[in-house]
Amino acid sequence: MSCVAHSFWDCISWRRKAILAVEIMMSSTNGKPRGVLNLKAGEKKFQLSRHGPAHDLSFFVERYWIVSWDLRGQEPYVQETLPYPCVNLVFEQGQSRVYGVETGKFARLLENKGRVFGVKFKPGAFYPFVKFPIFKLTNVSISFWNAFGVDSKALEEAILSQEDEGKMVELAEKFLRERLPEQDKHVRAINEIVDYIIAHRQITKVDDVVNQLNLNKRTLQRLFRQYVGVTPKWVIKRYRLHEVAERLAEGDVMDWPSMVVELGYSDQAHFIRDFKTIVGRTPTEYAKQIGSGS
Repeated sequence: MSCVAHSFWDCISWRRKAILAVEIMMSSTNGKPRGVLNLKAGEKKFQLSRHGPAHDLSFFVERYWIVSWDLRGQEPYVQETLPYPCVNLVFEQGQSRVYGVETGKFARLLENKGRVFGVKFKPGAFYPFVKFPIFKLTNVSISFWNAFGVDSKALEEAILSQEDEGKMVELAEKFLRERLPEQDKHVRAINEIVDYIIAHRQITKVDDVVNQLNLNKRTLQRLFRQYVGVTPKWVIKRYRLHEVAERLAEGDVMDWPSMVVELGYSDQAHFIRDFKTIVGRTPTEYAKQIGSGS
């Protein structure tokens, strides 16, 4: 019987639970958004603010985010991100949609003046709202009607007409509370697994997770496909890629042979190829772009 089918904590000894809790707290980031490529250049073009969810929604929602820009009289700007394994509800004038996980790089053209409000769900936490396999949303977006059976126009206008960001959050939370499902134990298990992956840089493949947490590999893969929309392998590689991009952005001098081994690659060429496939540049080219501020 799969451990994941029950409570994730039941699969781990009390000692490992305590260690995991400490390591997750120690691994908390410095508050900067991760996954935003070339953030220093982007900060000259747009403003990003983030808000935490109310306690009763924190099981499902990771945060609310708001991006605003005013590029009137300036050239349009393309912002690139490496998305997390999360579903987002995005409110934008005439374009409000539900976005699944983007497995590649996501690029967005910013021009003129605009503002976008988003609800970022925790990994797997959107599934209880819709009860269909989330892999059907991978690399696609759907309308609010297809997700919730309601038109998004009235809520979109109400949220985007607010000047106060707190009011925007209140409206979104009212919408979610009216549809709030029961807490799903599988969502909790998935997030504990994801937190464990983040906290342990030495995890580079699915077998590492399975062996260290005493999980059933097939059950784990099936659960991620249904709830998250991507594989555990993809999640591991994406968070490791976030780490590399973040360190390059901070100007770290990288010991590439050691880093490649840490990331679980057999050789440096394979890593560079993967990095370029996703980011669009080699690590060296990306570091130069950041250094130039362009």
